[in-house]
Amino acid sequence: MSGQEITISGPDGSFAAYLATPAARNAPGIVVIQEIFGVNAVMRAMADELSASGFFALVPDLFWRLEPGVQLTDKTAAEWQRAFDLMKRFDAAAGVTDIQTAIAHLRTVLGCTGKVGAVGYCLGGLLAYLTAARTDADASVGYYGVNIQTMLSEAANIRKPLMLHIAGKDEFTPPEAQQQIVNGLAGNKFVTIHLYPEMNHAFARPGGKHYDQANAGLANSRTATFLRQHLS
Repeated sequence: MSGQEITISGPDGSFAAYLATPAARNAPGIVVIQEIFGVNAVMRAMADELSASGFFALVPDLFWRLEPGVQLTDKTAAEWQRAFDLMKRFDAAAGVTDIQTAIAHLRTVLGCTGKVGAVGYCLGGLLAYLTAARTDADASVGYYGVNIQTMLSEAANIRKPLMLHIAGKDEFTPPEAQQQIVNGLAGNKFVTIHLYPEMNHAFARPGGKHYDQANAGLANSRTATFLRQHLS
């Protein structure tokens, strides 16, 4: 198992990514979709864990059009302010284009089976939802995605499995928005939703303010089972 910095060429230019490689070859791939803090130590660690579980894990730098190489933490007010500024300026459509480019790249990596999924957190949770609707990913998982309720018209385009983890006390997704998401996706047989009633946003971010080991473990276990089922 090892991680390395690589460069991926896309339709709008080249961008960096972190690739964690499993010990065994002939493995599926996962695009890990960043939070608002960039491709930081948390995202790299998550990729390393996925590779240790037998996946090629690729974390593309989706902020490269705004500022390449962003690596913020959630520990200071200044970093939060910068992260929110990046999110406000971020073009989600361009981000999905980059995710599709990352998916296509993973499929060419030596040892990858060609089956590729996506897992995203926070901003990446929204992008995982859009990945299910707009790309050819084989399966997608979103953790506490923000603003999904504003894009429910995309649900009709979801034709591959999607799992969403929703935090019941998410400070960025109020109960009415959560209900909109549940109701808006209820008729889609490809969508599975898990609700964590007492959890706040980012409950699965190791070291974060709202990290909860038990619920993070439950969500990650569900994710692992889901990905093995649909990427094998």
